[in-house]
Amino acid sequence: MDLSTTYLGLKLPHPFMPGASPLVDDLDVVKRLEDAGAAAIVMHSLFEEQIAREQVASFLHTEMHGESYAEALYYFPNPDRFALGPEEYLRHLARVKATVHVPVIASLNGTTLGGWLDYARSMEQAGADALELNVYSLPTDPQVSGQELEDRTVEMLRALKQKIRIPVAVKLSPFYTAPAHFARRLDEAGADGLVLFNRFYQPDIDPENLEASRHLTLSSPAELPLRLRWLAILSGRLKASLAVTGGVHGAVDAVKAIMAGAHAVQMVSALLRGGPEYIRRVREETVGWMQDHEYESLDQMRGSMSLHSCPDPGVYERANYMLMLQGWKAEVRD
Repeated sequence: MDLSTTYLGLKLPHPFMPGASPLVDDLDVVKRLEDAGAAAIVMHSLFEEQIAREQVASFLHTEMHGESYAEALYYFPNPDRFALGPEEYLRHLARVKATVHVPVIASLNGTTLGGWLDYARSMEQAGADALELNVYSLPTDPQVSGQELEDRTVEMLRALKQKIRIPVAVKLSPFYTAPAHFARRLDEAGADGLVLFNRFYQPDIDPENLEASRHLTLSSPAELPLRLRWLAILSGRLKASLAVTGGVHGAVDAVKAIMAGAHAVQMVSALLRGGPEYIRRVREETVGWMQDHEYESLDQMRGSMSLHSCPDPGVYERANYMLMLQGWKAEVRD
């Protein structure tokens, strides 16, 4: 059974890998992931705000008086909230690279052009085989248009491609006016891959204490159909490879994603629940499914249910909306 795939130009024995998460902060867990057969290790993100805070603090330390610190750093998140600062991140990246024999994908998370992007070069020097650019951004300013947001992301990608030689994947949210057009722009700007999709963690409101509250909710397979739709729409239309993240919890989920066009399958919530060894189980069950259905390779399966290959492409488009509503029948009560 041939599970081999190519993602970001990297030849991998199979598509299964952990997505960006705190799982890789512990070297023992990283080794367990490799022992369980992870095809690559994806680091958690280093945030633009972390880098900016360190740069501001360094400038103030050398150029200004100490009493300026508090006000100048007020707007940046407390560094104690992050497991690894910028320099610690680079050292940990180097340790992970020295620990495993599979590709290591670093991650940068930000929304603006700036000096923080220079850390991509440091990540490459620390041993990263590829970089994931996570553009997690919630546009709240009514003066900023969707076009401006897209233009900024394209400029960030181009800046990164000029700084480093390793491949770059762009991790996107689904909330763009025309995702297919934006994906094509990123493809033309040199993206080696697209990761679909980032999960927005929604705040709740505590009405008693009059404050916004944060709760981490792990994903479920119910989140997968959104990814499947856009994988299927983009499959075969881009030079960039495609990765799915969010909603893959078992072999059938993975099979669906690959049929839609995925070259890589990233899992986080399933591994947080089942442990690093769960990645082996999903891989083995995928092999079993393929044998039962007489598939010989992932290449044979990949994209077979894409927009152009699907026997009913309307299911991905407007017809799906109309037919689903018309097809619902109310429960008949006596």
